[in-house]
Amino acid sequence: MRSTVFTGKSALITGASSGLGEEFARQLVQWGAAHLILTARRTDRLLKLKAGLLTEHPGLRVDTFPADLAASAGVAALTAALDQQNIAPDIVINNAGFGDLGTFETSDSAKIEAMLALNVTALTLLTRWAIRSMLAKKSGWICNVGSTAGLLPLPTFAVYGATKAYVNSFSEALRAELHGSGVFVTALLPGPVETEFGQVASRANSRRQFAPPAFLCVDKGDVVRETLDAMARGQGRIIPGLPVRLPMLLVESVPRWLLRFIFNLSSGNFRRERQDGKKA
Repeated sequence: MRSTVFTGKSALITGASSGLGEEFARQLVQWGAAHLILTARRTDRLLKLKAGLLTEHPGLRVDTFPADLAASAGVAALTAALDQQNIAPDIVINNAGFGDLGTFETSDSAKIEAMLALNVTALTLLTRWAIRSMLAKKSGWICNVGSTAGLLPLPTFAVYGATKAYVNSFSEALRAELHGSGVFVTALLPGPVETEFGQVASRANSRRQFAPPAFLCVDKGDVVRETLDAMARGQGRIIPGLPVRLPMLLVESVPRWLLRFIFNLSSGNFRRERQDGKKA
């Protein structure tokens, strides 16, 4: 049975044009949200999602704000537009983000800069902007999409994993600061999900492609359903899917020296990938 805490609420969703963002939009309506504020880079996909939602739910209000949050002026432009229209969301889903798979030495500096800007800076600034009105209302929900990749150092995902470690840590600290305020922060730490993430993260010049074991992949509908339930209950962290959650609990307790030993066993593969990157 779904909680009614989101009934009549407004929700800002970043990265709403596909994947988890699109799924959050669809399911939040089912949970009673009355106003969706959707933002992403791809205007055509946002408009298509908006049209579909309004067809299914004629009484729903949907506002779209195309924006590139990885650009230096992206967050400022978005928040200025929202302020101008007096939109202060009750719920914020900081979902926008992407990864980069491959050895650090062969990574593209522009992609790294954009990843840091989107995964870390944009999420932080949007959270700060939203919190002010939430605290004034003494009510609000923030979901920051981190990752299980942020629970341990991850060779060939070094920068992405580090950005998600930031999100995981930031969310926990902010939750403690806001205790008793009526504003709840939930960190979503998904494992592999069937979205466009792997296509964006994988490099053409790398032999390593994003292909996690099928048994670890969790359906995006299940991820969002479990997350909204956790948010409604005020839960601080959610790792959706039992096949992912159990191993991650064990991983967090593994000594660093043992992790280094395991990683060192793969050092030959990393050297070959660096050479491939140089030849490309």
